[in-house]
Amino acid sequence: MFERKKIRGLDDFFLKMSSRPGKCVYFYRICGYTEEVGAFIRAYYQAARLSGVVQEGKIPNPDEKNLAYYEEMMGTDFRADQGFIAAGLKRWLPRLDGRQREDVAAALYAALDLLRRSGKNEGILKNAYIKFMCWLYYRFERIVSLLGAEEVPKILYEGEISRYELMMLTILSDAGCDVVLLQRGGKAVPGVPEELRLLGMTAFPPDFCLRRIREEIQEAMQMERMYGQRPTIANCTNAWITGKGLEDLQTAENLRGDDPRFFYNCFCRISGVEDKVLYPGQLYQFYQQMKNRGRRLVIVNGKIPVPTPEEVSGIRRRENTTWMQMLTDLSKNISCTAGQELERVMIQAFLDLMRGEAENPKANLNQLTNTAVYLLCWLRRYQKDLFGGWKMPQIGCFIHMGGCKDGREALFLRFLARLPADVLILEPDLGKGCCLQDALLYEIHFTETMALGEFPQEDTGVHMGTAAYHAERELDTIMYQDSGMYRERQYGRANVVVLQTMYEEIALLWDEEVRYRPNFSIVEDTVNIPAIFAKVSGVKDGQVDRYWQSIRELLTEDTYVAARAPFLGPYVENPMKAYAVEFFKNGKIQKRKIREHPRYPYGYLREEVQEHILEKLQMLIDRRTIRGTSENGTEYTIVATVLDLPKEIVRMIQRFDFTKKNPKFLYIHTTETVISLEDSILAAFLDLIGFDVVFFVPTGYETVERHFNRKIFEEHQIGEYMYDLQVPDLKRPAQKMRSGWMEKIFRRGR
Repeated sequence: MFERKKIRGLDDFFLKMSSRPGKCVYFYRICGYTEEVGAFIRAYYQAARLSGVVQEGKIPNPDEKNLAYYEEMMGTDFRADQGFIAAGLKRWLPRLDGRQREDVAAALYAALDLLRRSGKNEGILKNAYIKFMCWLYYRFERIVSLLGAEEVPKILYEGEISRYELMMLTILSDAGCDVVLLQRGGKAVPGVPEELRLLGMTAFPPDFCLRRIREEIQEAMQMERMYGQRPTIANCTNAWITGKGLEDLQTAENLRGDDPRFFYNCFCRISGVEDKVLYPGQLYQFYQQMKNRGRRLVIVNGKIPVPTPEEVSGIRRRENTTWMQMLTDLSKNISCTAGQELERVMIQAFLDLMRGEAENPKANLNQLTNTAVYLLCWLRRYQKDLFGGWKMPQIGCFIHMGGCKDGREALFLRFLARLPADVLILEPDLGKGCCLQDALLYEIHFTETMALGEFPQEDTGVHMGTAAYHAERELDTIMYQDSGMYRERQYGRANVVVLQTMYEEIALLWDEEVRYRPNFSIVEDTVNIPAIFAKVSGVKDGQVDRYWQSIRELLTEDTYVAARAPFLGPYVENPMKAYAVEFFKNGKIQKRKIREHPRYPYGYLREEVQEHILEKLQMLIDRRTIRGTSENGTEYTIVATVLDLPKEIVRMIQRFDFTKKNPKFLYIHTTETVISLEDSILAAFLDLIGFDVVFFVPTGYETVERHFNRKIFEEHQIGEYMYDLQVPDLKRPAQKMRSGWMEKIFRRGR
């Protein structure tokens, strides 16, 4: 049998038999942890997995089928002598050679003899013998044929071990096998000769176990399959630059570095400008010099356009259940006519970045898939212009004018920065901001700020401001930033906060600029507009003339009055009804399709006004304010109604400056006529746009709310209900009312 000896270091476990001192094996128990121990267990796990046995938890006892098969093959005879055991092993484990059989028989006999000397009877010895024989066949058969070989087989056992399990492992150790017991609980095990003791050992980490090691190994194998053959070149990003921004990008590729294992690229963001007068000219000269040197250039102004439906449909994909499967599948869409080496670089960069996204605990497989598809669409879109005919050490250049506004855009630039391309982000307007963050990114900051919408190049025209122009812009910034003063139409985005007021406050707030109203605020580039949305029921004190006069007093230059019910209706001709289905799909309005449609009615409006209208249309549907939305097709009525607003209301929206007086909508409903669904849609939409909306209902009847899922306005009960009132000509002044006795008394005191 083999002799058990002490190790000099953990590496001794991996020595071949011929390199060990004598014919020896190692049998150790590990109850404490260090980084060295953790690395050893992982390495030993791999060795046991390849040529040995890994046992996580108890060795299962032989079941009825195991015992029946043993009896069928071996009979019921038993004798506790080595010759009988050797003969049995020859029939039971025929793959053992003579030497291995002798070693196992001797070790098994020694174990049984130990039991006999401890007072166990013949029946117990027979049961132990059958248990050991079944374990050898069903659990350790693959290891016994390796016993005594040059590559010493290994057993790794995790858990609290039983007496018979320990005897089984001792038998295998005596027959020529290394054994490690991993016991995180630290419970003493009698009969194990050695416990590993190293300086600095502590308790095992809570999540350390063989299952976790197995999962890590499986994950590593899946990673290797996912990546395939790795590239032989890699990016050397920014290590070679001098920090001079545009000058660095103009450095010839062969002057950046000469190690053939690397391509030398730059990843830089320049925030602000050094000199507002010179800056556009510097960019234009930079552009001309890059073109003259034959550098491949891609320039994107503002936001990278989202992939088109055609681009998305061009990405092959399948249903996947894990992010690894998804990325393996999608990475097959990357192909490069410039050669396999660049293709491998692209695949590795794509997988590295998307793997980082997937390891975020908040990651969602559907969102990850959409992000990956965006990256692949953009790569296909710009690949030819950046890498067409690529050869080492060529470097393309991608210029993004304006900071990244969303995570997908930032991820794409990070992706490009790991390819043979310089990536330059220009952020001259310090007020815009950029969400991109990356350890590779080199940043240059200037204190001056300027608005420059497009990168100056030949095909877009070059606009360069004079010193006086920039001085005026700077004064403009000082006056209108955090000062309470605002430029004409300074902001293009707005949200609405509905004010809760008393009835009397409506008249007080009505003609006031929204910036002076309670709860007005500006967050970044969005105005929060405090607006009125109310229903006034009844007639105060029953005085009809005063009632109409109070309404006249609300008529401003920007007030639209609907004096009949219904104002809009299902029978009114609406040309947009025919297109509503194609304008709204999968819960989203199709902005691009709407704006490109020949019957789109708002194409003449300012860009930000069109965006405001379409954004609030989507919001109205998302909030499900209108009863029947996403249930019976009401959303198509909403789309058609909003895309066919009365011309005067559209003009009021176009004139609306979000920091000044907001437009008004008055709806007077004096009869029993039922208000239409379209009227309720119009009122709810105008509220979202920023209008003050007031319904005057002298009857107190239900009106606009009959089509709402919830109450979104304030209702004021101001007096008795009155019926069959005729709406007078509100534009004509009312006859002067006779003064009451109280008014006469107070007038005398003036």
